[in-house]
Parts: sequence; structure tokens; C-alpha cells
Amino acid sequence: MRQIVLDTETTGLEPSQGHRIIEIGCVEMIDRRLTGNNFHQYLQPDREIDQAAVDVHGITNAFLADKPRFTDLVDDFMEYIQGAELIIHNAPFDVGFIDHELSMLNPEWPELAGCCTITDTLAMAKKKHPGQRNSLDALCRRYDIDNSHRELHGALLDAEILAEVYLMMTGGQGALSLDNLQGDEGARPASAIRRLDPGRPALKVIRASAEELVLHQGRLQAIDQASNGGCLWKRYRY
Repeated sequence: MRQIVLDTETTGLEPSQGHRIIEIGCVEMIDRRLTGNNFHQYLQPDREIDQAAVDVHGITNAFLADKPRFTDLVDDFMEYIQGAELIIHNAPFDVGFIDHELSMLNPEWPELAGCCTITDTLAMAKKKHPGQRNSLDALCRRYDIDNSHRELHGALLDAEILAEVYLMMTGGQGALSLDNLQGDEGARPASAIRRLDPGRPALKVIRASAEELVLHQGRLQAIDQASNGGCLWKRYRY
């Protein structure tokens, strides 16, 4: 499973008003493991950057003066993301800008949705945490992810942070490694197996009381309502 966590910085808010992408940052994950095979590029937009945008990301026209244009790297970028699942916070914004850049170069370029699966983590967070703030900073606080080094927005930095947030939102532990427990053939060595004493007393089984079962079902119902039917415990019976 190849996933690309993607973020962009732009000259402003609306591509329809001529605003352009000035930074693309991508972080690759395979089977929920960060690979280090990232894609990062600053871009010359051939237009002035809105001051409000500079205040957010700190990127200036002077800094971008010698940077390549989108047309210079579009082939490498499209090859990099081809067939992957793109994970983006507020995906319509970034996808809208990338699709606009592609259409300006060549109307024959497919839209991103035609060559990649797109997952919007903002929509995911709103469903998972209804009625709460779900900005990237808010999610970092909620999942105890350190983003103290993020003084300004940056495409690659935000993509790296979003990768951590996504892994926490979708199961917590991002990568489980059993390398230290495996031998040459992929099986556990005998020295790693701890056998229980067959003479040990039987484990005591403590069952929930009727009152506790009622409280448990009430809690599951509350979770199910808050997550729009997303409570897995109500779906399965054991």
C-alpha cells in the first residue's frame, strides 16, 4: 500500500484569480511506514505573492526568483504520485490548485482524481471529532504530536506532521517491527519463546455485572452517535 502525504503552499487562496503553487511537499509511506523517499520543490510562480500568504508561510518572491517553474518538474511529480493514495488535509484546496496548474500546461493532463485515490484528512477528522476544531495544529494537540518547531507553514514540514497525525487517526501505532524477534527464516527463535508453567493455577475470570453491561452499551451508543455509525464494537458480536 503506497500512500503519499501531500501539502502545497500558494501565492493566495483562489486559482481562479490567477494564484499559483509555490511549494510542493510530499512524504511517502509504504504499508504505513515512512520510507524517506520524499518529494519537495519550491516553484517560481511568475506573479506576486499576496502579503497575507507571506505572513502564513514566509516565502517571498525574492526567494523564489531562481526556482524552477511547475512545467519544469510536472513529469517527475506526476510519475512520483502515479497510482498512490494521496493523503491531504483539506484536499479540495490542494487538489484544486494542482489540477489548475495541470490544465494551464496541457488540457490533456488528467485530473489528480483520475490517477490517484484522494483521502481528505480534514473530512476524516470532522467525522471522527464532530463539533471540534480539526485544523492541523488542533489535531497535533489532540494526538499529542510535537509541532513546536512549526513557526510558519511549509509544505514538506506540514506533510511530515500530517503523516504523524494520519497514522494516529487511523490506528495509533504507525509501524510494528518484529525484526528483533525473527530468525533467518522469519520465525521466532526458540530463545524468544517464554512458555508458561503447566502447573500454574487457572486464571480467575471476572465477568461484567448486569449494571456494567448496561453502562457499556450506553457508552457504545454514544460513540456510535458521535461518529455517525462508526462504532465498530456495535457492528460485531462475539
